[in-house]
Amino acid sequence: MAQRRLLEGLGVTAAEETAYRALLRHGPATLSELGAETGSSAGAIRRMLPRLEDLGLVSRVAGRPLRLVATPPSIAIDILVARRQEELTHSRAAAALLATEVADRGGPHPEEVLEVVTGRDAVARRYLQLERNATQELLVLVHPPYAVDISDDQENRRRAARRGAPVTRGIYSPLAFEQPGMLAHTRRAVADGELARLGPVPVKLAIADAQTAILPLVSDEDRAVESALVVHPSALLDALVGLFETLWRAAVPLRLSEDGLETESWPSPSDTEVLALLAAGMKDDAIARQLGLSPRTVQRRVQVLAERLGARTRFHAGYLAAQHNLLAGDP
Repeated sequence: MAQRRLLEGLGVTAAEETAYRALLRHGPATLSELGAETGSSAGAIRRMLPRLEDLGLVSRVAGRPLRLVATPPSIAIDILVARRQEELTHSRAAAALLATEVADRGGPHPEEVLEVVTGRDAVARRYLQLERNATQELLVLVHPPYAVDISDDQENRRRAARRGAPVTRGIYSPLAFEQPGMLAHTRRAVADGELARLGPVPVKLAIADAQTAILPLVSDEDRAVESALVVHPSALLDALVGLFETLWRAAVPLRLSEDGLETESWPSPSDTEVLALLAAGMKDDAIARQLGLSPRTVQRRVQVLAERLGARTRFHAGYLAAQHNLLAGDP
């Protein structure tokens, strides 16, 4: 049975890890002894020695013949991790410098704005990469079919365990819950902090930090996960963000009970009262007296209602409520 790799993520090759672990088990050993322990030759170990020393995995014992001793794992791993962190810091700095070069030339070329991904597995990998790289906000329009396996418990646990995970807002198509397991998957996501709403979803879409979006390349639902279009900062990306925000305001909050799917009716009777008084031209103080609320409470509710309706002003909110027949709530 093949030995499980433990140090691969720290830049250690299979042969180097095999030699290090053999030395840990054997104790101080000559090149010949270590070669025999690993099924290699003394010459191969000698050629590998500079690299093992550079990684901080082994050191030499004084005296002759040459004998090697393994660095204690608690020390060796800390050295490797510190080195990898330094490399990542340098890489991030390099990315910032490269970004300035793009900015200096006046932004990306048109052909750099769009990226085409083909193949279901490639689409799934690209989506997961976009999701993992999001640091502030992830916007998602959820509609079947799905490239990512929603039943993958390992990936679901990895998402939930992410530190500094972004705020996620998701709008679910009613068709989203036709796939087995989707209800349980959504319930876990909501429990982990996702803000979920239910509404019409014209296209599958995910947007990370308003910097990168991914959506199907074709409109045919049967082939929607076979290819994808990745959109980088551009007017098109701005339009996709605007589309999501418009749909978000029109969608209704999603509530998941133990028995299944529920939606929150909107506007509520109390919201309808506020909207009716807004439509009548009443000011916040007058609305507060009429409803027995504090002016501050009314101001907050008016702000929330205006955002929900996409209104520019409080008077515009009242107008839109009347236009969309939202003032005829139950008494």
